[in-house]
Amino acid sequence: MRLWLGVVGVAASLLLLAPAEAASGRLLATGGATSIEGAAGGGLVPWAVISGYTEDDQFGGTVTLSRAQVDDYRLDVTAAAFSYGNRFEFSVAQQMFTLENLGAELRQQVIGAKYKVAGDLIYGNIPQISVGGMYKRNTRYDLPQAVGSERDSDWEAYVAVSRAWLAGPFDRTWLANATIRSTRANQTGLLGYGGDLNDSHELQLEAALGMFLHRSLAVGVEYRQKPDNLSFAREQDWMSAFVAWFPSKHVALVGAYVDLGEIAGARNQTGYYLSLQASF
Repeated sequence: MRLWLGVVGVAASLLLLAPAEAASGRLLATGGATSIEGAAGGGLVPWAVISGYTEDDQFGGTVTLSRAQVDDYRLDVTAAAFSYGNRFEFSVAQQMFTLENLGAELRQQVIGAKYKVAGDLIYGNIPQISVGGMYKRNTRYDLPQAVGSERDSDWEAYVAVSRAWLAGPFDRTWLANATIRSTRANQTGLLGYGGDLNDSHELQLEAALGMFLHRSLAVGVEYRQKPDNLSFAREQDWMSAFVAWFPSKHVALVGAYVDLGEIAGARNQTGYYLSLQASF
């Protein structure tokens, strides 16, 4: 944990040393927020957007703290992302999942990369299309192994498509995203990967839709489909309704109501999600 905090600290220091590198040409909020796995997007889903506000040959990035609290569980995430030229993104995240009803916790590290292959979020005839990958490692594996998980680490790959309309319905700016992910993660990997019901990667759909009430304030919904690999407890899809505020290009604050369904046998897990992001 100390090593991981050190990585995040170095990331923040490097970003603070070069604020002049950040781009000023991209529109507010076009870098999105930070997902629970560190990639730019919404809270639950990685979008095709690239973190920060970089353009051309500029460097930038983000540092983010997030928390999701539901009835019986709490997820805390520390993440950092680096971007180059609105084309490439590299991210790291540390997740700590507290099982408050059992007095136990699970931990996972996520390393991700994303590359914009075509299109643009706002302009042109082609929406922004990005491909990404994640390597995840569960660092507290006793409980996942006990419930039938096959492995403590794995890779995931995804394709994301995002598009924004500046003059959409009701004369508002709208944004839509669709992501297809190849995964065999149990509860996003917090309960390991694969199980007695399935041990192969499956394609899962993830989506988001948002509307800007103001140039700096957006509301929307996200949906994340998840595989069901373990027979000891069914796994359900995740949903959220969010409010995102971008007071400047350096700060983003996201709040959401989340419905995570059944987790490890505990039903109706609903609650809140909060995330604070600094961009440089």
